[in-house]
Amino acid sequence: MLLNMITANSLQLVSAPWWRVLYDFSSLTKSIDEGLNNTMGHFWTVVTEMIIIGVLILLFYAVIGLFLVYAERKVCAFMQNRLGPNRIGPFGIFQTIADLIKLLFVEMIPIKNADGFLFNLAPFIVIIAGFMALAAIPFANGLHAIDMNIGVLYVIAVSSMGVIGVLLAGWSSNNKYSLIGAIRSGAQIVSYELSVGLALITVVILAGSMQLSVIVEAQRDGWFIFKGHIPAFIAFVIYLIASTAETNRGPFDLAEAESELTAGYHTEYSGIKFAFFFLAEYMNMFIVASIAATVFLGGWMPFHVGPWDGFNHVMDFIPPFVWYIGKTFFVIWLMMWFKWTFPRLRIDQLLTLEWKYLLPINLVNVLIMAFIVLMGWHF
Repeated sequence: MLLNMITANSLQLVSAPWWRVLYDFSSLTKSIDEGLNNTMGHFWTVVTEMIIIGVLILLFYAVIGLFLVYAERKVCAFMQNRLGPNRIGPFGIFQTIADLIKLLFVEMIPIKNADGFLFNLAPFIVIIAGFMALAAIPFANGLHAIDMNIGVLYVIAVSSMGVIGVLLAGWSSNNKYSLIGAIRSGAQIVSYELSVGLALITVVILAGSMQLSVIVEAQRDGWFIFKGHIPAFIAFVIYLIASTAETNRGPFDLAEAESELTAGYHTEYSGIKFAFFFLAEYMNMFIVASIAATVFLGGWMPFHVGPWDGFNHVMDFIPPFVWYIGKTFFVIWLMMWFKWTFPRLRIDQLLTLEWKYLLPINLVNVLIMAFIVLMGWHF
């Protein structure tokens, strides 16, 4: 049986397009695993691989977070006809690094009558939830930390853990503004998680699997936003709106409304703890954009147009990781554009949008997609 599996995999690799063989990271990861197994036992191999993956995700988390802070400032400046950061480094690229150094040396002020343990635990919960979600995202063929057959369900589950850190931060701060911000955030995230989940279920129905690598593979001959007809596009739009609200970004930033709540649930935080919340917001934006790029826009799959063989051949030369990063940053740009275009909603408008509009549309959209798949009308 094992020989049959190896033969099948070999035949699949031979029949695969040249670009898939060239940019396949599974052979690299397999050789590293075999080398570690030959050097040390199975237990220490697993421990070493976990450490390597943890360090790589930590570095990626920090670099992407710092870059997104810089990108947010530049996009905001462009839309407001300003320059943005332009002093530290060429084009101000080292501004966020200077801000990080400043936050590392800022004194962490103890809060009187606050619950010390929960107050210190909350930012770590928010960060850990982002780490766990990031581990399941396929960056390229064979380049992901873990590939589960319930990848979509796993991402939805672990990303929803972040609200626990937000609620703990607001309650333990012993501050009425923090508590109001945390309550708003809890209501907002719990509400909009329904629309995010239903939008992803629409794609799961079309793909027939919750495994992210299988979903990407199913889009080799066309991205789901095109193959799934109008329901897939509607699901994509709803996902963008709901995920923007779930990450507490404008115009849905009611939990951090500066004009009303000073800084919301992280009002009392300073120094590195405040930096954790600040970084987690941008990484959550990166994660939801990555999921959108993976399930709607083909992940690391290149863009192909039916009979245009020459065009398709040129697209194949672009590495899959570049496709994935490009699509992810395109979705992030849409979310930033969304934030700096619309004014902040009121809390009643925010909840009305979800419960009276997005959720019913989503439920009908899921039924339509199920009918299209049942009838075989998709591309």
